Amino acid sequence: VFVQRCLAGKNMSHIKGGCLLCGYLNLLPMFSIVMPGMISRILNPDKVACVVPSECQKYCGTKNGCSPIAYPLLMIELLPSGLRGLMLSTLCASLMSSLTSVFNSASALFTLNIYTQIRPVATEKELMITGRFFVIVLLAVTIALVPITETAQSEILFEYTQAIRSYVTPPIAAVILLAIFCKRVNEQSAFWGLIVGIIIGFIGMVAKLVYEPWSCTGNSKCPVFICGVHYLYFTMILFVVSLLTMLGISLITDPIPDKHLHRLCWSLRNSPEERVDLDTETQRKKPLEPPAQPDVLNKAQNCAWKAWDLFCGLEPQPGPKLAPEKEKTEDAQWGDMLEKPLWRYIVNTNGIILLALVIFGYIYYA
Repeated sequence: VFVQRCLAGKNMSHIKGGCLLCGYLNLLPMFSIVMPGMISRILNPDKVACVVPSECQKYCGTKNGCSPIAYPLLMIELLPSGLRGLMLSTLCASLMSSLTSVFNSASALFTLNIYTQIRPVATEKELMITGRFFVIVLLAVTIALVPITETAQSEILFEYTQAIRSYVTPPIAAVILLAIFCKRVNEQSAFWGLIVGIIIGFIGMVAKLVYEPWSCTGNSKCPVFICGVHYLYFTMILFVVSLLTMLGISLITDPIPDKHLHRLCWSLRNSPEERVDLDTETQRKKPLEPPAQPDVLNKAQNCAWKAWDLFCGLEPQPGPKLAPEKEKTEDAQWGDMLEKPLWRYIVNTNGIILLALVIFGYIYYA
């Protein structure tokens, strides 16, 4: 989702500014989620901060705790009717926005990276229909997971979501870090480092889901090296293992020549030499163009078929036409990715300020 939005920037200043804005917005959950939960525990000590299992069962229907009702209690007891409805509509709108972003990105990944490998001759219309049906499949899977989320405690589910993410992210972070700062890393080391890291993370994730307890009673069968290691510590271990794997494999394989790395890694970021594309020699053949079917396209369609095209958004529409002067300058405008000195200074300064705020927040609130 985030990469697709960065690709929409006109230049590097716009891309950096978008990343910084998201970074500043990510500082708000501490004050909009965590602190209201703490306030709710103080205002409702018997309900939210219940300790006796029988009392928790009476207030929220579970014996493990009633912290999931902390935010709803604040909304119901403190907000007036108008603001209560506004807050509810805001939560629904944010949920819909997040779901549509994830569905759109997943559909694009499946359609352009997987389906085109299965059917290289697929037309644009076929790809569009496939992407929309894939969204329907994702929506059905999401609805099927609702009973699981209802049976599991929301705070435990949130913790498991973060744990699963921490088992997948470290190998990818290691690849990005080495690709930027180490020009010795090549394709083989990145591939096998990802494979090793993801396999280890998957094994740790499955073991944690199987053995770790879902309640406060504990699980005596859980091995110490699984339940005794917090998932954040496991993240650091997995990151180091992925780094060492990539570095080891890169040392026993051929390096990438510098002619392919100019302005792509840190040591060659200011190189004025022309970069040679690494894939020019091993470029795959272009997929076959789909055969033209003018008779099928121009064939008269019945009302049901036209209604289907209208429902899927496939009705023929005239494309926009550019003015002659815009047609001439369009390529030049797209090719301009340079930063103005003033805005480069502003975004770089904001990057340092944001990093300092994050470090201060972790130190102060930890």
